[in-house]
Amino acid sequence: MRAIRQQTLGGPEVLTEVTVDRPEPGIGEILVRVHAAGVNPTDWKARAHGRAGQVPPALGFDVSGVVAQVGFGVTLYRPGDEVFGMPRFPTWVGAYSEFVTAPPRHFARKPAGIDHVHAAALPLAALTAWQALTETAHVEPGQRVLVHAAAGGVGHLAVQIAKSLGAHVIGTAREAKHGFLRELGVDEAIDYTKVDFAEAVRDVDVVLDPIAGDYGPRSLRTLRPGGTLVSILDLADEVPALAEELGVRAFAMLVEPDYAGMRRIAELVESGQLRVELDTVLPLAEAAKAHELGETGRTTGKLVLRVVD
Repeated sequence: MRAIRQQTLGGPEVLTEVTVDRPEPGIGEILVRVHAAGVNPTDWKARAHGRAGQVPPALGFDVSGVVAQVGFGVTLYRPGDEVFGMPRFPTWVGAYSEFVTAPPRHFARKPAGIDHVHAAALPLAALTAWQALTETAHVEPGQRVLVHAAAGGVGHLAVQIAKSLGAHVIGTAREAKHGFLRELGVDEAIDYTKVDFAEAVRDVDVVLDPIAGDYGPRSLRTLRPGGTLVSILDLADEVPALAEELGVRAFAMLVEPDYAGMRRIAELVESGQLRVELDTVLPLAEAAKAHELGETGRTTGKLVLRVVD
Protein backbone atom coordinates (compact mmCIF):
# COMPACT_ATOMS: atom_id res chain seq x y z
CA MET A 1 0.00 0.00 0.00
CA ARG A 2 1.00 3.64 -0.42
CA ALA A 3 2.09 5.47 2.71
CA ILE A 4 4.04 8.54 3.80
CA ARG A 5 7.17 7.83 5.84
CA GLN A 6 10.35 9.57 6.96
CA GLN A 7 13.83 8.24 7.63
CA THR A 8 15.07 11.14 9.69
CA LEU A 9 13.84 14.12 11.68
CA GLY A 10 13.73 17.41 9.84
CA GLY A 11 11.69 19.74 7.66
CA PRO A 12 8.73 18.82 5.44
CA GLU A 13 11.12 17.57 2.77
CA VAL A 14 11.86 14.43 4.83
CA LEU A 15 8.35 13.13 4.09
CA THR A 16 8.26 10.77 1.12
CA GLU A 17 5.74 8.38 -0.40
CA VAL A 18 6.72 4.72 -0.12
CA THR A 19 5.16 1.29 -0.60
CA VAL A 20 4.74 -0.83 2.53
CA ASP A 21 2.88 -4.00 3.47
CA ARG A 22 -0.82 -3.67 4.16
CA PRO A 23 -1.62 -4.31 7.84
CA GLU A 24 -3.96 -7.08 8.94
CA PRO A 25 -6.56 -6.63 11.68
CA GLY A 26 -5.86 -8.56 14.87
CA ILE A 27 -8.36 -9.97 17.34
CA GLY A 28 -10.85 -7.24 18.22
CA GLU A 29 -9.61 -4.87 15.49
CA ILE A 30 -10.87 -3.51 12.20
CA LEU A 31 -9.03 -2.70 9.00
CA VAL A 32 -10.07 0.66 7.53
CA ARG A 33 -9.47 1.74 3.95
CA VAL A 34 -8.43 5.35 4.45
CA HIS A 35 -10.18 7.78 2.11
CA ALA A 36 -8.80 10.95 3.74
CA ALA A 37 -6.44 11.85 6.58
CA GLY A 38 -6.39 15.02 8.65
CA VAL A 39 -3.17 16.95 9.23
CA ASN A 40 -2.54 18.43 12.68
CA PRO A 41 0.17 20.41 14.49
CA THR A 42 1.14 17.29 16.43
CA ASP A 43 2.11 15.76 13.08
CA TRP A 44 4.60 18.40 12.00
CA LYS A 45 6.02 18.73 15.51
CA ALA A 46 6.64 14.98 15.56
CA ARG A 47 8.16 15.08 12.08
CA ALA A 48 10.65 17.72 13.20
CA HIS A 49 11.40 16.62 16.76
CA GLY A 50 10.06 13.09 17.27
CA ARG A 51 9.64 11.84 20.83
CA ALA A 52 12.81 11.76 22.86
CA GLY A 53 14.58 12.38 19.56
CA GLN A 54 13.20 9.22 17.95
CA VAL A 55 11.90 9.26 14.37
CA PRO A 56 8.13 8.60 14.35
CA PRO A 57 7.34 5.32 12.56
CA ALA A 58 4.31 6.73 10.76
CA LEU A 59 2.53 10.10 10.91
CA GLY A 60 -1.16 10.90 11.04
CA PHE A 61 -4.01 10.28 13.47
CA ASP A 62 -7.20 11.57 11.80
CA VAL A 63 -8.94 8.99 9.62
CA SER A 64 -12.11 8.81 7.58
CA GLY A 65 -12.71 5.75 5.48
CA VAL A 66 -14.51 2.48 4.93
CA VAL A 67 -14.23 -0.71 6.96
CA ALA A 68 -12.46 -3.26 4.73
CA GLN A 69 -12.18 -6.18 7.14
CA VAL A 70 -13.06 -7.04 10.74
CA GLY A 71 -11.06 -9.20 13.13
CA PHE A 72 -12.39 -11.95 15.35
CA GLY A 73 -14.94 -10.78 17.90
CA VAL A 74 -15.87 -7.48 16.24
CA THR A 75 -19.63 -6.92 15.98
CA LEU A 76 -19.83 -3.11 15.99
CA TYR A 77 -19.04 -2.73 12.26
CA ARG A 78 -19.20 -4.70 9.06
CA PRO A 79 -17.13 -4.35 5.88
CA GLY A 80 -18.49 -1.43 3.89
CA ASP A 81 -19.39 0.74 6.91
CA GLU A 82 -18.17 4.34 6.70
CA VAL A 83 -16.29 5.42 9.82
CA PHE A 84 -14.15 8.26 11.13
CA GLY A 85 -11.95 8.55 14.18
CA MET A 86 -8.63 9.19 15.90
CA PRO A 87 -7.36 5.64 16.40
CA ARG A 88 -4.70 4.72 18.97
CA PHE A 89 -3.73 8.31 19.84
CA PRO A 90 -1.06 9.11 21.01
CA THR A 91 0.45 5.88 19.66
CA TRP A 92 1.40 6.23 16.02
CA VAL A 93 -1.25 4.77 13.73
CA GLY A 94 0.02 6.06 10.37
CA ALA A 95 -3.11 7.69 8.96
CA TYR A 96 -1.06 9.02 6.04
CA SER A 97 -1.56 5.70 4.26
CA GLU A 98 -4.12 3.61 2.41
CA PHE A 99 -5.04 1.34 5.34
CA VAL A 100 -4.95 1.42 9.15
CA THR A 101 -5.97 -1.03 11.86
CA ALA A 102 -7.35 -0.17 15.29
CA PRO A 103 -9.96 -1.14 17.90
CA PRO A 104 -13.46 -0.53 16.52
CA ARG A 105 -14.45 1.88 19.30
CA HIS A 106 -11.66 4.24 18.30
CA PHE A 107 -14.01 5.05 15.41
CA ALA A 108 -17.62 6.14 15.06
CA ARG A 109 -19.90 6.07 12.04
CA LYS A 110 -19.16 8.91 9.66
CA PRO A 111 -21.74 11.70 9.91
CA ALA A 112 -24.36 11.57 7.20
CA GLY A 113 -24.26 14.44 4.77
CA ILE A 114 -20.51 15.10 4.70
CA ASP A 115 -17.80 13.47 2.63
CA HIS A 116 -14.69 11.69 3.85
CA VAL A 117 -12.50 14.76 3.37
CA HIS A 118 -14.59 16.82 5.77
CA ALA A 119 -14.97 13.91 8.17
CA ALA A 120 -11.19 13.37 8.30
CA ALA A 121 -10.72 16.97 9.41
CA LEU A 122 -12.79 16.46 12.55
CA PRO A 123 -11.56 13.80 14.98
CA LEU A 124 -8.48 15.12 16.79
CA ALA A 125 -9.47 18.80 16.75
CA ALA A 126 -13.15 18.26 17.53
CA LEU A 127 -12.47 15.70 20.26
CA THR A 128 -9.93 18.06 21.81
CA ALA A 129 -12.49 20.85 21.92
CA TRP A 130 -15.27 18.53 23.13
CA GLN A 131 -13.25 16.96 25.94
CA ALA A 132 -11.80 20.32 27.01
CA LEU A 133 -15.15 22.09 27.18
CA THR A 134 -17.46 19.35 28.42
CA GLU A 135 -15.31 17.04 30.52
CA THR A 136 -12.57 19.31 31.84
CA ALA A 137 -14.22 22.73 32.09
CA HIS A 138 -17.86 21.52 32.32
CA VAL A 139 -19.22 24.49 30.37
CA GLU A 140 -22.80 25.41 31.25
CA PRO A 141 -25.41 27.56 29.48
CA GLY A 142 -24.84 31.27 29.95
CA GLN A 143 -21.15 30.99 30.82
CA ARG A 144 -18.55 33.18 29.14
CA VAL A 145 -15.98 31.20 27.16
CA LEU A 146 -12.80 32.69 25.67
CA VAL A 147 -11.33 30.71 22.76
CA HIS A 148 -7.86 31.65 21.57
CA ALA A 149 -6.88 31.11 17.92
CA ALA A 150 -10.60 30.89 17.28
CA ALA A 151 -10.21 30.55 13.50
CA GLY A 152 -7.72 27.70 13.79
CA GLY A 153 -8.23 23.95 13.63
CA VAL A 154 -9.25 23.39 17.25
CA GLY A 155 -10.49 26.93 17.80
CA HIS A 156 -13.15 27.12 15.11
CA LEU A 157 -14.66 23.83 16.29
CA ALA A 158 -14.44 24.87 19.95
CA VAL A 159 -16.40 28.03 19.17
CA GLN A 160 -19.27 26.02 17.71
CA ILE A 161 -19.23 23.41 20.44
CA ALA A 162 -19.30 26.12 23.11
CA LYS A 163 -22.26 27.75 21.35
CA SER A 164 -24.05 24.39 21.23
CA LEU A 165 -23.61 24.25 25.01
CA GLY A 166 -25.29 27.64 25.37
CA ALA A 167 -22.17 29.69 26.11
CA HIS A 168 -21.37 33.32 25.29
CA VAL A 169 -18.23 32.99 23.18
CA ILE A 170 -15.33 35.42 22.82
CA GLY A 171 -12.74 34.58 20.17
CA THR A 172 -9.29 35.93 19.40
CA ALA A 173 -8.08 36.15 15.80
CA ARG A 174 -6.72 38.67 13.34
CA GLU A 175 -9.31 41.19 12.16
CA ALA A 176 -9.37 39.69 8.67
CA LYS A 177 -10.88 36.54 10.16
CA HIS A 178 -13.58 38.22 12.24
CA GLY A 179 -16.20 37.74 9.54
CA PHE A 180 -15.52 34.01 9.64
CA LEU A 181 -15.79 34.01 13.44
CA ARG A 182 -19.18 35.71 13.27
CA GLU A 183 -20.37 33.04 10.83
CA LEU A 184 -19.41 30.47 13.47
CA GLY A 185 -21.43 32.29 16.11
CA VAL A 186 -18.77 34.19 18.05
CA ASP A 187 -20.41 36.87 20.21
CA GLU A 188 -17.27 39.00 20.60
CA ALA A 189 -14.20 38.97 18.33
CA ILE A 190 -10.85 40.41 19.48
CA ASP A 191 -7.93 41.25 17.20
CA TYR A 192 -5.00 40.14 19.33
CA THR A 193 -2.60 42.15 17.14
CA LYS A 194 -4.31 45.43 18.10
CA VAL A 195 -5.83 44.75 21.51
CA ASP A 196 -4.38 43.09 24.60
CA PHE A 197 -7.02 40.48 25.36
CA ALA A 198 -5.80 40.31 28.95
CA GLU A 199 -6.89 43.93 29.39
CA ALA A 200 -10.00 43.82 27.22
CA VAL A 201 -11.67 40.69 28.60
CA ARG A 202 -12.91 40.12 32.13
CA ASP A 203 -15.22 37.80 34.09
CA VAL A 204 -14.64 34.79 31.86
CA ASP A 205 -15.70 31.37 33.13
CA VAL A 206 -13.58 29.24 30.79
CA VAL A 207 -10.53 29.86 28.61
CA LEU A 208 -9.46 27.37 25.93
CA ASP A 209 -5.82 27.92 25.02
CA PRO A 210 -4.26 26.07 22.05
CA ILE A 211 -1.25 28.43 21.96
CA ALA A 212 0.50 28.19 25.37
CA GLY A 213 3.58 30.34 26.02
CA ASP A 214 2.58 33.55 27.78
CA TYR A 215 -1.07 33.07 26.81
CA GLY A 216 -1.63 30.90 29.89
CA PRO A 217 -0.48 33.39 32.54
CA ARG A 218 -2.19 36.28 30.74
CA SER A 219 -5.43 34.32 30.33
CA LEU A 220 -5.65 33.56 34.04
CA ARG A 221 -6.31 37.25 34.73
CA THR A 222 -9.38 37.21 32.47
CA LEU A 223 -11.06 34.55 34.62
CA ARG A 224 -13.57 35.21 37.33
CA PRO A 225 -12.94 33.48 40.70
CA GLY A 226 -13.49 29.75 40.25
CA GLY A 227 -12.94 29.96 36.50
CA THR A 228 -11.04 27.40 34.46
CA LEU A 229 -8.13 27.59 32.02
CA VAL A 230 -7.71 24.57 29.76
CA SER A 231 -4.50 24.40 27.73
CA ILE A 232 -4.00 21.73 25.10
CA LEU A 233 -0.25 22.23 25.46
CA ASP A 234 2.03 22.35 28.49
CA LEU A 235 1.28 25.00 31.08
CA ALA A 236 3.91 27.67 31.65
CA ASP A 237 5.88 27.05 34.85
CA GLU A 238 4.30 29.97 36.70
CA VAL A 239 0.69 29.04 35.90
CA PRO A 240 -0.13 26.63 38.78
CA ALA A 241 1.02 29.03 41.52
CA LEU A 242 -0.60 32.03 39.85
CA ALA A 243 -3.86 30.14 39.37
CA GLU A 244 -3.93 29.25 43.07
CA GLU A 245 -3.21 32.86 43.99
CA LEU A 246 -6.08 34.10 41.81
CA GLY A 247 -8.53 31.45 42.95
CA VAL A 248 -8.93 29.80 39.54
CA ARG A 249 -8.14 26.39 38.06
CA ALA A 250 -5.66 25.51 35.30
CA PHE A 251 -5.34 22.23 33.42
CA ALA A 252 -3.15 20.87 30.63
CA MET A 253 -5.10 18.18 28.80
CA LEU A 254 -4.28 15.55 26.21
CA VAL A 255 -7.07 14.31 23.98
CA GLU A 256 -7.80 10.57 23.92
CA PRO A 257 -9.82 8.21 21.71
CA ASP A 258 -13.47 8.54 22.68
CA TYR A 259 -16.28 6.55 21.08
CA ALA A 260 -19.04 8.44 22.94
CA GLY A 261 -17.43 11.78 22.12
CA MET A 262 -17.11 10.90 18.44
CA ARG A 263 -20.78 9.93 18.32
CA ARG A 264 -21.74 13.24 19.93
CA ILE A 265 -19.61 15.14 17.40
CA ALA A 266 -21.34 13.27 14.57
CA GLU A 267 -24.71 14.25 16.04
CA LEU A 268 -23.68 17.93 16.17
CA VAL A 269 -22.61 17.75 12.51
CA GLU A 270 -25.82 16.07 11.45
CA SER A 271 -27.94 18.61 13.35
CA GLY A 272 -26.15 21.54 11.69
CA GLN A 273 -24.56 22.79 14.92
CA LEU A 274 -21.01 21.92 13.87
CA ARG A 275 -19.22 22.33 10.57
CA VAL A 276 -15.56 21.96 9.79
CA GLU A 277 -13.75 24.55 7.67
CA LEU A 278 -11.22 23.22 5.17
CA ASP A 279 -8.25 25.42 4.44
CA THR A 280 -6.52 23.19 1.89
CA VAL A 281 -7.01 19.65 0.56
CA LEU A 282 -4.02 17.94 -1.05
CA PRO A 283 -3.30 14.46 -2.43
CA LEU A 284 -1.46 12.02 -0.16
CA ALA A 285 1.76 12.46 -2.11
CA GLU A 286 1.84 16.16 -1.17
CA ALA A 287 1.99 15.62 2.59
CA ALA A 288 5.14 17.75 2.74
CA LYS A 289 3.28 20.70 1.23
CA ALA A 290 0.50 20.29 3.80
CA HIS A 291 3.09 20.51 6.56
CA GLU A 292 4.60 23.62 5.00
CA LEU A 293 1.20 25.29 4.99
CA GLY A 294 0.45 24.25 8.55
CA GLU A 295 3.72 25.55 9.90
CA THR A 296 2.93 29.07 8.67
CA GLY A 297 0.39 29.33 11.51
CA ARG A 298 -1.94 31.24 9.19
CA THR A 299 -4.39 28.57 8.08
CA THR A 300 -8.12 28.94 8.65
CA GLY A 301 -9.65 25.65 9.64
CA LYS A 302 -8.06 22.31 8.74
CA LEU A 303 -5.64 20.71 6.31
CA VAL A 304 -6.54 17.32 4.82
CA LEU A 305 -4.82 14.73 2.65
CA ARG A 306 -7.06 13.00 0.11
CA VAL A 307 -6.05 9.36 -0.14
CA VAL A 308 -8.84 8.08 -2.43
CA ASP A 309 -9.93 10.31 -5.33
